[in-house]
Amino acid sequence: MGELVPEVQSEDSMHPTCDAATAQPAGKARLLARMAAWSRFITVAPIAGLFIAAVVMTVVAIGDTVGITLGVFSPDFSLKKTVVDFIELADIFLLAIVLYIMSLGLYELFIDDTLPVPKWLEIHTLEDLKEKLIGVIVVVLAVFFLGRVIESSNPLEVLYLGGGISLMIAALGYFTSKVFAHKKE
Repeated sequence: MGELVPEVQSEDSMHPTCDAATAQPAGKARLLARMAAWSRFITVAPIAGLFIAAVVMTVVAIGDTVGITLGVFSPDFSLKKTVVDFIELADIFLLAIVLYIMSLGLYELFIDDTLPVPKWLEIHTLEDLKEKLIGVIVVVLAVFFLGRVIESSNPLEVLYLGGGISLMIAALGYFTSKVFAHKKE
């Protein structure tokens, strides 16, 4: 991926005896090849959008962390509410991480796969990106469920939510075992 625009050898350079009528299609092919090579930069918009969303969510969560921490000193302090608030903050931070991983993954896939990132964050294929996201999504679902267990007073609601989340995690596990099994072989 080091070269941004691949050189396309034209028909007229391979066959020096070509006339101007046959050289034109080769010029169009070269133009199309360059356009295709540069079209990957269309992904800059979603990459930037995901990165900005991750930063905004992180900043908001940090502000909420400060607010909740200061709320500990207020006269109407509730330990249960504070625990739920911090679990919800963990959920927001995890969602910010998901957005960041998506942004970084798309950048690595389409723009430059030589970024200096830790080995566990290297993304060279779409399957690598999916695998990273599935892992984080499972954690987000677990944190979300934990928050609802602490907060809820309706056991049936918790049971239904837990069943739905369990099915989602089981489906993701099945998907991961089938789709990514070929990588381990």
